[in-house]
Amino acid sequence: MDQVVAIRPPSRAIPKEGPQNLRDLDREALAVWLARSAAGAEAPRHRADQLFRWLHQRRALDFASMSDLPAVERTRLTGVASLARLHVDAMLTARDGTRKLRLRTADGAALESVLIPNDERGYTQCVSSQVGCALTCRFCATASLGFLRNLATWEIVDQVYQAQDLLQREAEAAGAPYPGRITNVVFMGMGEPLHNYNQVKRAVQLLTHPQGAGIAGRRITISSSGLVPAIERFARDELATEVGLAISLNATTDEVRDQVMPINTRWNIAALLAAVRQVPQQRRRFVTFEYVLLADVNDSDDDTRRLAALVGDMRCQINVIPFNPHEHAPFR
Repeated sequence: MDQVVAIRPPSRAIPKEGPQNLRDLDREALAVWLARSAAGAEAPRHRADQLFRWLHQRRALDFASMSDLPAVERTRLTGVASLARLHVDAMLTARDGTRKLRLRTADGAALESVLIPNDERGYTQCVSSQVGCALTCRFCATASLGFLRNLATWEIVDQVYQAQDLLQREAEAAGAPYPGRITNVVFMGMGEPLHNYNQVKRAVQLLTHPQGAGIAGRRITISSSGLVPAIERFARDELATEVGLAISLNATTDEVRDQVMPINTRWNIAALLAAVRQVPQQRRRFVTFEYVLLADVNDSDDDTRRLAALVGDMRCQINVIPFNPHEHAPFR
C-alpha cells in the first residue's frame, strides 16, 4: 500500500520543453547561456549582470521593460528565451494577516506557498520544493496528494517573487512609501526539500545573491523529514554554513516514528541524529527539531524525557507544533 512506502517516485519529470527560462539560471550560467545564444556575437561583459538584476531584483515581466538593454538585444532575447512565471489562482487570508497562495505551474500543477507576518517587521515566506511529496508522513495533508514531480529552480524562487509582487501591489494601493519585505524564507511547504537537492541549492543561491533578492543566508532554513544520505550531503556542502537546518522529528522511539513517519524504517532515529551531528555548528544558528504534537501518540511525559536525552547535548532548539486535524490523518 502507498502509505507504507518510505519514498515514492515522481509521476513525471520537471518539464524541459520550450525555450530556456532565464530565471532558472544562476549568474554564471546566465553569462554562459548569453554567450552561446549570441551565436558568435560578443556581448558586453556587464550584460549578464544587467539581465540578472532585471530577473531577480526587479522581477521584470518581459524583455521590453529592460530599459538599459539595447532594443535589438531585447528583441533577440524575446525570440530565444522565456521569462515564464507561476500563476496565482487563489489566496486565503487569515485574521493575523497570513496569506496562503495557491500557484499554478505551466503544466497545470498546483502548489502552495504561505506568507507570514513577522512579529517585528517583514515577512517569512514558506516555500514548496515539490508538487506533492515523495515521503509519506502520516500526519501530513500533503502526503495524501501523492508525488507528482520536483519543482524547477525558477518555480521555487518565483514563489518568493510572487509574494513580493503582492506586497508591492498592496503598498501601492495603500499609498505606502515602501512595500513589506520578505526577510526570511523557510523550505517547509509542500515536499521534502533535500529530495530535490540541486534545485533547492540553486534557489538558495539565487535568493541570496546581492544582485537579486539579497535575502541573508542566515535567514533561510531548509527542513528535512529525515532523508539521511541527503543530510550527510548537506553537511559536506558549503550550503550548510550558509543556511539553517530543521529536522521534522515528531517521535522519541523508533516504534512510534516508524508508524508516524515511514522514512524511519529506512533510517532510524539514531542514524538521523548521527547525520545531523555531522552538520557544522554555527555560532548564530541552532539546528531546529520540529515536533508535531499528536494526542496519545508522542506527547507523554516519557516522550519529554526521551526527547531531552536524544538531543540535549546538541546546539538545538525544539519547535513544538500543534497538530491541525484533517480528514486524511487519524490523529488529533
